[in-house]
Amino acid sequence: MKRPRSSLPSQIRRGIREPYLVVRRLNQLYFDVHRQYLDRTDRVDFFEEDWDNLLLLDACRYDTFTDVVDLPGRSESRHARSSSTIEFLSRYLDGRELTDTVYVTANPQHYRKSNRGFVSVNFHDVIEIWQEDGWDETFRTVRPETVADATERAAEQYPNKRLLVHFLQPHYPYIGPTGQEHFDNNSLDFFNRVMNGDIEIDDAILRRAYRENLEVVVPHIEQLLDSLRGKTVVSADHGEMFGERAFPLPMQEYGHPSGIHTEELTTIPWHVYDDGPRKEIVDGEASATETDDVDTDVVEERLRNLGYA
Repeated sequence: MKRPRSSLPSQIRRGIREPYLVVRRLNQLYFDVHRQYLDRTDRVDFFEEDWDNLLLLDACRYDTFTDVVDLPGRSESRHARSSSTIEFLSRYLDGRELTDTVYVTANPQHYRKSNRGFVSVNFHDVIEIWQEDGWDETFRTVRPETVADATERAAEQYPNKRLLVHFLQPHYPYIGPTGQEHFDNNSLDFFNRVMNGDIEIDDAILRRAYRENLEVVVPHIEQLLDSLRGKTVVSADHGEMFGERAFPLPMQEYGHPSGIHTEELTTIPWHVYDDGPRKEIVDGEASATETDDVDTDVVEERLRNLGYA
C-alpha cells in the first residue's frame, strides 16, 4: 500500500505559523543522523524480551516512576528507540508477526496508523478499548480501571497468549485534582498549544498534574500484578518533557515529539514481577476478531483530546 505524504506547501505554511516546528525538525535530523540509542547496551527490544504480560504506561518517565511507584518486584531503567507512541508503533510493531500476543490498547494511534497503512502488524487479537463505552466523555480519555478490567477479561479469554496492555495514563489529559483545577481537558492539541504560547502554565503545575496522573493508574497496575499469571513487566512506550531543552539547538520541549531522543523521552522503567507458574504461550492465527469500524472524525477528535496534533 502506498503511504500518503504531507504536501510540502502545507508543511511550509505550518512552519511559518508555528516556528518552533522548524527548530524541532533540525533537532530531529540531528538525532536521526547520530542514532545514539543504537549504541546503548541497555536499549530495549520489547518483543524479544522475556515476559508473559507487558503493561505499558503511556509517556511514563523513569524518574517519576521511581519517585511515585512502589510495586512488588524489581525495577531498572532501560532505553527505548521511540520518543512517541507513533515511533513505538513504527519501530517495534511494524512488520512483525505477533500471533502469540493479544494487544489491549486504550490509545487510538494503532487503529489510525494501521488504517492509513503506516503500520502493519499481525496480532492474535486487538482489543481497542477506546471505542464506544471504553471512552470517558467527561475526562476525554480512557480511565485506567477500564483498561484493567478489559485486561482481566482478555486474560480469561486468552490464557495461553502474551498480553500487551497499553494504558493511557500518565499521558495527558490530567484527571487528578491538579489537572481538574488548572486545565480544561477539552483543550485539543494540548502540548502544541503550550509550545505556541496559546496555553500559559507553570512547569511545576504541569509536573504535579503529570505525577498525579501516574498515581491514578498505580492501583490498577497493582490489581493486574495480583490477578495476571506468569511474568509481568511494567514499562512505557516513551517518556515526557516539561520544558527541558533538546539539542543541539537548545529549544525548550514539551510533550513527546517523535524523533527527539533525549534522556527524558527515551529513559523508561522496566519493572519485573513474577507471579507463580509461567504461561504456556502458543501461537495462533492473526486477527481472530474483527475491529469495529470507527468514523474517521471520531478517531481524530479523540486523538486531539489526548493532545495529538
